[in-house]
Order: sequence, then C-alpha cells, then structure tokens
Amino acid sequence: MEDLKILNPALDSDLDIEDELDDNNPFDKLREECGVMAIYNHSDAARLTYWGLYSLQHRGQESAGIASADGTEVNDIKGMGLVSEIFTDDVLAKLPGHIAIGHTRYSTTGDSALLNAQPISVESTRGLIAIAHNGNLVNLGNSKARLERDGAVFQTTSDSEIIIQLIAHSKETTLVDCIADALTQVDGAFSIVMMTRNRIFAARDPHGFRPLSMGRIPGVDGAPDTFVFASETCAFDLLHAKYERDVEPGELIMVSEDGVTSRYFDRHTKQASCVFEHVYFARPDSKIYGRWVQQSREEMGRTLSRESGVPADLIVPVPDSGVTAAIGYAAESGIPFNLGLIRNHYVGRTFIQPEQRVRDFGVRMKLNPVRSLLEGKRVILIDDSIIRGTTSRKIVRMVRAAGATEVHLRISCPPTISPCFYGVDTPSKKDLIAANKTVEEICTYIEADSLAYLSLDGLVHSCTAEKPGATPVHNTFCTACYTGDYPTQWVDVADILPATTTV
Repeated sequence: MEDLKILNPALDSDLDIEDELDDNNPFDKLREECGVMAIYNHSDAARLTYWGLYSLQHRGQESAGIASADGTEVNDIKGMGLVSEIFTDDVLAKLPGHIAIGHTRYSTTGDSALLNAQPISVESTRGLIAIAHNGNLVNLGNSKARLERDGAVFQTTSDSEIIIQLIAHSKETTLVDCIADALTQVDGAFSIVMMTRNRIFAARDPHGFRPLSMGRIPGVDGAPDTFVFASETCAFDLLHAKYERDVEPGELIMVSEDGVTSRYFDRHTKQASCVFEHVYFARPDSKIYGRWVQQSREEMGRTLSRESGVPADLIVPVPDSGVTAAIGYAAESGIPFNLGLIRNHYVGRTFIQPEQRVRDFGVRMKLNPVRSLLEGKRVILIDDSIIRGTTSRKIVRMVRAAGATEVHLRISCPPTISPCFYGVDTPSKKDLIAANKTVEEICTYIEADSLAYLSLDGLVHSCTAEKPGATPVHNTFCTACYTGDYPTQWVDVADILPATTTV
C-alpha cells in the first residue's frame, strides 16, 4: 500500500488523493444526463418506447420510466436500474395505449432516487401532463418561489417539475399556449417530450443545447403514420423509423389526431449546441445537430494527427469512446491501428468493493492490455478527454507495464477547464486537472512520454467540415467546458433546490 502514496505534491495539490484510491469509480469520465423518447399513434406505443430507451441506455443508467395513454387513462411505471431490468413483458403489458413517452436518467446533481425518476406527471386544471426532460435549468429561484406562493406543491426535487408547474399555473387559454408561455420563463438546457391523455409535445430550448430529433414510421395499408421523437437518431433504427428532422431550437411541436403542428416560442437566441455530444456522449451511429457523429469523430482523429503527430509504431484507442477518433488518426498518419486494450463490458461498479485498495485494480478489472501487440512498440493512445487524470495515469502505466517502449497520449478535444451547467455531470473546477495544471504538468502527472490535445479550432472544424457534395451543416456550439465562456447567466441549482436531482 505504501506506493499508493508516491505522489508529487507539486502536481497533486489540487487533486483529491481519494481519486487515486477509489477503484469503486475507476473511470473518471463525464456522465451524460438523460435520454428521452416519445411515440404517437402506435398500438404498442409503450413497447416501442422501451426499444427506443434501450438504444438510449448510454445516456443514463440510474433509472428509467415510461408513461402511456389510451385517450382516457394514463399509466406510468418507473424504476431504478437499467431499462431491460425494469420493463419486462409483464410490466409492458400494464402500459396500454397508442401514445407514450419515456426517460432514462443519470442524475447530474443530488439524489439518485426513485422519487425523481421520470416521466413526472401532474394533474392540474389543464388536465394531466407528463414530462420527460433532458438538460438542466439555471434560473429556478424566482420561478419556484412564485409558484409556491401561487399554491404549487412540488412532488419531487427535480428541476424538471418547474416546467410542468409553470404550465399548470399559466394564465394562457389553450394548453399549447400555456406550454409556450412556460418555456419562455425558464433558462438553460431542455429537450423535452410531454404527454396528455391524447397528445404529444416536443420542444428544445432556444440555445439548442441538447439534441432532439423527429422520425416517422409509415403506416401499413393506408393506416396513419407513427411519429417518433428521441434524443438520438440511433433510437429510430431499432423501430424502423425514418429520421425526418431535428426539433429546432426554440420550437414547440404538437402531435394530435389533427396531425403535426409547430410553433416557435423563441427565434432570436443564438444557438449553442453542446459540442461534447459529438466528442463523447452520442453514439457514433447517431445524427446529432444534422451531422453524423461518426464523421465528426473520425475527423477529430485526422485533425489531431495533423496538429500533433509523433513517430510511433501503433495507434491504440482507449475503449470504447476513443475508437472512432483513433481510426481517423491512423488513417491520416499511416500508422497501424489495433485494439491493444481490451475492455470487459461485464464488470459492474458494484462488483468492485471499496476495501479493495490495490493500485490500478479497478482499471485492470475493466481494461486488459494485449502484451503481444504492445511489447517493444512506440504506442499512441487515443482518448476522448481527460477529466481528473487519475484513469489516464493508470492506463499509461498499464500500457508501459505491458512492454511499450514509449507511450504518447492524444486527446480528441481541448482541455476541459470549466464545469458544465447544462445537464452534464462535471466535477467542480478544482477537480478538473486541466483547470489547475499546464499540459506539461498533466503529461508529467500521467507519466506519458508526450501529451497533446485537439485545438478548439480543430474541434469546431471537425464537427462542421463537409464531405464533397454534402449538405452544408451550420452549427454554433457551446464550448464553455473548454473556454469558460457560458452562453447563459448560470446559477448553481444546489443553492436553490437542496438535494436537487436534475436531469
């Protein structure tokens, strides 16, 4: 145990030594916030929602829920754990109806409790409204206090309920006007799907922080089409739904028996879509903000190779998130690509007990080096980010122990220097290694032969560069985690809602 304490005080003054010891949480990655799903006009809407949530499981693994309606009654079932664990055939049979919404959740702050699992339903003078929300609100204080003065009783500690209470207390006449009115009163990130007994609504915040797409399943033998909304287009594939378009920033879409209608509650706010969706969160087989994630990540690798190439014998991705960028890096550099680290996908966090204080044990449980590939080689490791640095150091040590003569780490995004307030579970600034150390100091800390990050210009280029003949993609991204320049005035929701669990 003694060599667990061999740390350089000059390098570790801002890092918690428990991070180095804590093998119960060995991967210091950012966590995505949530995934949402909605189905309109299908005889087995809850099952289709389940399939969609299954495809969105990577966006949250703590809890999941589905609400369905048949025109008169609404049923909802929520639980802690994975989608497949909660929604068995017997459970899905309890969710009849032709419309449904669903949610898979990772709490970004506060409690991970069933109380805050979604969808959240409120019975009001507007009728029953259920909501599933992906994002984080940042101006909760005044709204919550005013609603409580007006008699609102909050059922949860989730910021998502603010939206539904604002709808219930709106003075507008129609429900769609009430929703639009409520959405103009909140700031921050929200991609939401909502449901009444006979309608589906979908909306994105005016900045367009989080993705939300609309698809369609053609009706059979002249039957009406089924409409689908999902956080990522990969959810459409399992349903054989065709991607139609994104829900636009500041847009509210309603689907009812009269068809699809759209209105904008804000068309003047500058777009600021989260660029980290392309770096890490979204699946490579999804189209996010009108662009394939696979294309962006391969270009990140190519650009990274052009910016910071180094002589080497082998390109090795840190699985799984570094694979696509590593393919691009290898293609651009001409250096062979191979899977020199093998990931065990069947090890859960609960399997690793806190008392197992053996250095690097947690990472070795999940990753194993292929000695026959690494031994005697100059290796370039490709990863998507460095957050605290503890995992990167363990991986570099592992590859070197497997016989690599040199280990160079390349990161397919810029240094993460600021926390996110828009629905991403980010450590505080004091725990972000790049906020407290130079690249050279980080390189020394992780014990690599060299370290380089993708430039901010290189990242934006990678997420917008067009293939010959492609439709131009014009995106304005939020890059606050790399620059500290936030597109909204933010507040810490923990100061407003104690033990808040946001989504």
